[in-house]
Amino acid sequence: MTEIRTPRLLLRRWHDDDLAPMAEINADPQVMRWIDDGAVRDLEQTAQDIERWEEEWDEEGFGLFAVELLASGELAGFTGLSLVEGLPDVPAAVAISWRFGSSFWGQGYASEAAHATLEFALQDRGLDQVVSVTRAGDDASENIIRKLGMTEERETVDPVHGFPLRVHAIDLTEFEG
Repeated sequence: MTEIRTPRLLLRRWHDDDLAPMAEINADPQVMRWIDDGAVRDLEQTAQDIERWEEEWDEEGFGLFAVELLASGELAGFTGLSLVEGLPDVPAAVAISWRFGSSFWGQGYASEAAHATLEFALQDRGLDQVVSVTRAGDDASENIIRKLGMTEERETVDPVHGFPLRVHAIDLTEFEG
């Protein structure tokens, strides 16, 4: 089982008891504001998401980690790697992403988890490059992207929703883990 420990976090595969707290995170309009069309997701949709994330682990050897606080055992959200889909401007790329409950914002958890995920991508999975795709205006995610040392490669448009997107990348041979 793939796990990563950081000073404050455990990044791990998904457990059945993660469904309710992840559904609560997905039901928060503040959290979902910058994701897809901004719509919240219910329990059933969250269950489908987790199932899809676990399938990606099995098929690709990487996926989205559940992020648990070591101090309390609480599920804070997720971070991890996934294949970029549906963006013709970004073919065959692996993207890093994160989503945390709003009560966990501003404490450095997303940056800590994302940094550990980039190390995992380089050291354990041998990836050469990782991208991040964000909606223009998502300043909090842009801040994390800068902390990771990623640089903007291009702007594009979400083909489904029409939102402007920014694609950042990092060559993992230059990543300072």
